Amino acid sequence: MSASRVVEEVARGVYRVRDTCNVYVVVADRGGERTGIAIDFGSGAVLDLLPELGITRITDVLMTHHHRDQGQGLPRAVALGIPIHVPPVEVDLFANVDEMWRTRQLDNDYNLRQDRFSLLEPVPVASTVPEYRSAEYGGVRLGVRPTPGHTIGSVTYLLDRDGERIAFTGDFIYAPGKVWSLAATQWSYTAHEGPAMTVLSCHLLLDERPDLLLPSHGDPMGEPQRALQLLADRMQYLVDSRRWHPWNLEDRLRNPYERITEHLLYNYSAMSYSYVLLSRTGEALVIDYGYDMTTGLPTGTERAARRPWLASLPALKQQFGVTRISVALVTHYHDDHVAGLPMLRDVEGTAIWTPENVAPILDDPWKHDLPCQWFEPIRSDRVLRLGVPFTWHEYTITPHEQPGHTLFQAAYEVEVDGVTVLFTGDQQENLGVPGERHEILNYQYRNRFRIDDYRKSAQLYQRLRPGLFATGHWQPRWVEPGYLDYLGYAGDDLVEIHQALLPLDELDLGADGVLARIVPYRAKATAGGELRLSVTVRNPHRHAADATITPVLPDGWRLLTPTGRLRLRAHEEKELALRIAVGPAQMRRARVAIDVTIGELRLGQHAEALVDVQVRADALRTT
Repeated sequence: MSASRVVEEVARGVYRVRDTCNVYVVVADRGGERTGIAIDFGSGAVLDLLPELGITRITDVLMTHHHRDQGQGLPRAVALGIPIHVPPVEVDLFANVDEMWRTRQLDNDYNLRQDRFSLLEPVPVASTVPEYRSAEYGGVRLGVRPTPGHTIGSVTYLLDRDGERIAFTGDFIYAPGKVWSLAATQWSYTAHEGPAMTVLSCHLLLDERPDLLLPSHGDPMGEPQRALQLLADRMQYLVDSRRWHPWNLEDRLRNPYERITEHLLYNYSAMSYSYVLLSRTGEALVIDYGYDMTTGLPTGTERAARRPWLASLPALKQQFGVTRISVALVTHYHDDHVAGLPMLRDVEGTAIWTPENVAPILDDPWKHDLPCQWFEPIRSDRVLRLGVPFTWHEYTITPHEQPGHTLFQAAYEVEVDGVTVLFTGDQQENLGVPGERHEILNYQYRNRFRIDDYRKSAQLYQRLRPGLFATGHWQPRWVEPGYLDYLGYAGDDLVEIHQALLPLDELDLGADGVLARIVPYRAKATAGGELRLSVTVRNPHRHAADATITPVLPDGWRLLTPTGRLRLRAHEEKELALRIAVGPAQMRRARVAIDVTIGELRLGQHAEALVDVQVRADALRTT
């Protein structure tokens, strides 16, 4: 194909290069030098066409999504030192894609996402693009908007030039009412999260009022309103064809909040409900903010399978006069309650206030072996003392210790419109059945549940006498006569069940059966360096006992501190510091264990920790 057929100017200073996908080059005049940025990269053939494009070089590459046809040529960009910028949700499928290839489940595989249509080898990433904001690349300013559908992490780039708005949409849309691939939108077995997300993304992109759509496959579209609306309508039909009842996704997007009282709302569109407290100042406070406007959770739990975004916020501001979301409170650390907090802070300037028993978990997700943690640390702007009231505008709010669903959890008490409301996170579950009195106590052993936690929380509720329970996944519940007594009975019953099933009269193993832990559970170390770990061990006996702790190390590692024996009183817990000389080899998830004996109870290699060992930079240069 001749260069003239490969290269086409589709708008002033915007060129389409036909490759394994459409690669768009946006030209910038930088002090007399004519350069360009590339949106998607294909095979890298654009580097051979710089004279036809009239530019001296490509300064930056921005990727709309991770698929291989979009970026198989990225190693050519790396060789030339061209920075690569990628969607934040999919950064691991660029920078650490070798990990996906090593660990991706292939046997009995129910994960239908096309994550295996990724690069064959990792490439260095210069930055992740700032969703909902603008940034400048090579003299070109672009807006970044999440548009999940073709992939979970897909983004669209917006360029304002000559009074027009150009949208670079990746594979989100192919032609009016059509997509490049329907298979790519199926993320989990029999489900329809991707098509539903496509409908929502169409409406959100319509709100941006683009004048021209430039897809990765297909031709430029000069009537974006018609093209996107047609795709939304057709995808809505597809979604409804796989559901027992129609699902009005546009209404879900436009009206995600319901009033509980005049100044208290809940967001029913979120995976875990977010609650919004409205102030007469016009500001809002949210309680928990995880996966907003969710259409379900795709198969897989890695970063590229999880999409936080801010899709419900326009409706909150437009319908309820909210001028600013100033504060977010956290009930507990689970990802479906906190995943959207970093984006909320980055985009809206929201301060994150966290109870003192939750903040350390968010600060360091590698410290404890806990389920459902977010991938990166979430820093707290303010740490709240349990049992100590604080004020936010006209409200007085008290965080209370509320273990049960997890040890690291709080309930918030506040009076709103004459009602005492208690935000309890995921403590109880009523299966979503309105008016159903019987509830399931939502405990998980790995969340560090203790046998009498629900008895204690029931005592808290009796003391506070709330009029309304605002829960994480089930509709807010008005407290009817007898309900608090029922929760007390359920807490006592749970204690009795565990007492009947566990040998507590012989050994206090606790609910989870864990008597020793290593902290941090996951760590990083340098080959040939030193690693510091802490071991806690608890005596399950009703009498004093000696605990013998013997570290089990990989070959070539050495213990630098003696362990010996710990004398423990009945049910006492003590901590022991370990200093370890790390071996010389680079390793991923090297296993360090402790063999534990407490009195006559031989537990064996009861606890482990995982260590990523990296080679020193100077050693790499030497070799």
